[in-house]
Amino acid sequence: MIEALLSLGSNVGDRKAAVDAAVRRLAELPDTTLTARSSYYRTAPVGPVAQDWFVNMAVALRTALARTDLETLCRTIETALGRNRRREVPWGPRIIDIDVVAVTGDRQADDDALANGYVIVPLAEIAPDLTVAGRTLAQHLSEANTAGVEKLSWRWPTAPVAAGR
Repeated sequence: MIEALLSLGSNVGDRKAAVDAAVRRLAELPDTTLTARSSYYRTAPVGPVAQDWFVNMAVALRTALARTDLETLCRTIETALGRNRRREVPWGPRIIDIDVVAVTGDRQADDDALANGYVIVPLAEIAPDLTVAGRTLAQHLSEANTAGVEKLSWRWPTAPVAAGR
């Protein structure tokens, strides 16, 4: 089993509903348990394309899936939720984005991702003492640009939402 940290975001349509749907589908992956979920954050878009703000969050999973299989299943979930990577503008608006940021046993992590407030703030909330790329997530947070990251007061639904509602 591995522990995986994932970053999720949406800035098209009902952002919270898209992120919630992705989290539910991640929790349903085979041989996978959702172990932690961050608060929701409103974040400023990054990149050269004018677009609306994002809802971002992070989750931790314990899974028997290999990282590459987990990444493939994340892309499958994105597609099922309406994302079409071939039609979207790079760094542009998207209905859902799911990134595997780190897994246990990684020798390296994407330092660029960990420097982004929209990634590190939610991750540090759920696992501040976890060491990734030689530093704890709290240490990565202390060095990250967190401008434009605002915690939202939304709560995760306590009961499952029936299909079609």
